[in-house]
Amino acid sequence: MPNDNNRRKPYSGNRTQGAGRRTYPDAAGPRVGRIAQNVPRAQRVTEDGSDEYRSRDSYKPTSSNSTLHTPHSTLHRGSAYRAPTGPRQYKREDAAPAEGVELPEDEHILAGRNPIREALKAGRPVEKLLVASGELSGAAHEIIRLAREAGAVVQQVDRARLDQIYPAHQGMLAYVAAVPYVALEDMLAAAAEKGEAPFLILLDGITDPHNLGAIVRSAECAGAHGVVIPERRAAGLTPAAAKAAAGALNHMPIARVKNLNRAIEELQARGVWVVGTAMEGEDALKADLTGPIALVIGSEGEGIARLTLEKCDRTVSLPMLGRIESLNASVAAGILMYEVVRARRG
Repeated sequence: MPNDNNRRKPYSGNRTQGAGRRTYPDAAGPRVGRIAQNVPRAQRVTEDGSDEYRSRDSYKPTSSNSTLHTPHSTLHRGSAYRAPTGPRQYKREDAAPAEGVELPEDEHILAGRNPIREALKAGRPVEKLLVASGELSGAAHEIIRLAREAGAVVQQVDRARLDQIYPAHQGMLAYVAAVPYVALEDMLAAAAEKGEAPFLILLDGITDPHNLGAIVRSAECAGAHGVVIPERRAAGLTPAAAKAAAGALNHMPIARVKNLNRAIEELQARGVWVVGTAMEGEDALKADLTGPIALVIGSEGEGIARLTLEKCDRTVSLPMLGRIESLNASVAAGILMYEVVRARRG
């Protein structure tokens, strides 16, 4: 006969005794354990696609034809409930983006390797390619090569950064241009069709998309025939630039060139005067800005690159009458554009 002293006795103590330890009474009794509270709240996915929440504390059995509605103020983290009928269906809330991370518009994002590869092969303009850090496969190397050949900026980032921007990224996200680029030749042809002398804006080192958008907006208002940006050291037509342009991107042609100095040489060969901006240049308010002209605008910090400045036919500057030595790049560009407008009307 079995020894009664060795038989398991009913549990009669504190079930929560022992931190993090599960205790199991007789088989007839329920299992008791600690429930973690610091977990994302679950939500039910209904047949119509809507999400419903319900606190586990406020759950009450309902009929199969009733609809569950619980105020969000009564919800608790870790709460979930079972559907009155059918299998359990839960959907975890996505983690909130880190502070300072800007969520771009969905139509300006390509996610996944196949969509990005096909877009690059089709010639769709890609501004930037974000790649998750870590070991890269052969397919990833091919996409990176195609992106660099297309002039896109390739940047390796933590996978968590990609998760914050778009969860289903497959290790890669691509930012595409808000509008298609045009050729420099198309801008000159558009000016000829209008019977006007070419008036172009060339940007060197403008890396802030808000400045780019503001310059495009001013160029459209001033009647310029196009804006030219280089592939390197320059902001692209991102959603931020499109927002700052306030719709001007739909009317202002934008050309992206591999080498700005070669573009300057091409314009000079077509009879266009290239005017750069520099602190030691002549007074723009007194300079002759008539005829076919291309204004070169540099960045606020470094200005126009030395080799590019040497390519310019002449340089101009705006008088600084206050104590600050420089203007915002987009503000200076707007003033100079309207000096060209005034000269042409003069």
